[in-house]
Amino acid sequence: MENRSSGINRRRVLQAMGLAAGAAWSPLAAWANPSDRKDRAGAGGNQGATLRVALMGLGSYAAQVAEAMQSCKRARVAGLISGTPSKLQEWGTKYGVPEKNRYDYGNFDRIKDDPDIDAVYIITPNAFHRDQAIRIAKAGKHVICEKPMAVSAKEGQDMIDACAAAGVKLLVGYRMHFEPKTLEAIRMRKAGDFGNILFFQGLCGFRIGDPGQWRLDKALAGGGSLMDIGIYAINGARYMVGEDPVWVTAQQSKTDPVKFKEGVDETIQFQLGFPSGAVASCLSTYQMNHLDRFFMTGEQGFAELQPATGYGPIQGRTHKGELAQPHARHQTLQMDEMAGILLDGNTPMVPIDGEEGLKDLKIIDAIYAACGTGVRQELRLG
Repeated sequence: MENRSSGINRRRVLQAMGLAAGAAWSPLAAWANPSDRKDRAGAGGNQGATLRVALMGLGSYAAQVAEAMQSCKRARVAGLISGTPSKLQEWGTKYGVPEKNRYDYGNFDRIKDDPDIDAVYIITPNAFHRDQAIRIAKAGKHVICEKPMAVSAKEGQDMIDACAAAGVKLLVGYRMHFEPKTLEAIRMRKAGDFGNILFFQGLCGFRIGDPGQWRLDKALAGGGSLMDIGIYAINGARYMVGEDPVWVTAQQSKTDPVKFKEGVDETIQFQLGFPSGAVASCLSTYQMNHLDRFFMTGEQGFAELQPATGYGPIQGRTHKGELAQPHARHQTLQMDEMAGILLDGNTPMVPIDGEEGLKDLKIIDAIYAACGTGVRQELRLG
């Protein structure tokens, strides 16, 4: 899930999501009929087709995605999945989604028979991602999942396996992988403009509000700040440095054990080591504002992004000057690029597939282990 506060009440979430799983899987007939493929997802030959997306979980971030998709050239809102009937009615009217393409959490397995939906974007609390992704895959639809992909590496692997078995793709909502200034910094690093990378710093945090929201419930969130905002620093370290880390150390601190209960981290500092010898120092917190900065230095130059991950315009500079790439709404770019991946078989500069999401989950598991043991954790992400 995205890191902007939603205020969703835990009881309401559990009531909405706690419905029984639906029908058993059967193959999607449209894949066997070539005449139906021209407007469906698949590799190659579909340039110009539109990706038809069902949004699952109609909360505050889904609203961001839905609004952004109104400006997409290749993706549109084609279905809705929610446990709240009034939202299905309101959103259906607003975005022109007919009643037959609206589902709840108990019956959404029926999308296997819905020719108007190519993919489902899961934007629900983290703890539900695994089971929902597996059901979507069994229904024969591509899966787009908000980050973190799951609450553990084991659950993430289950999602990858289910999508592979069903012959559908799994993408993760890494919107920063398409942000122009971020991509320019990555391009410069690949071109050798910074020389050998030596150090990365990622500072990610905000002061969280409503203590009753699902993000502060371990059963729903899988943790605390690290699962929500800290994953930006984890993922950012990897795409900025251009390597996967081989070890991690971490320390946790908590000033408000009432608000941040057992298993819900308030602040974590963590350090990553990379095969080249580069190191990263990162901070994830729910107790401090004004933290949204990436800084990377190499033997020949540096790059800084501040803000580095927020919705508004990203600001950046390097030793060569300001980054001047124009701002575009992140979710609009993301969904159009995902359409290219799913419909045309495009390869993004930075991966957004399930394996990418799994690597971050393995690092998160290791960070929590390091916090609990005080022992450096060796990483094998390949």
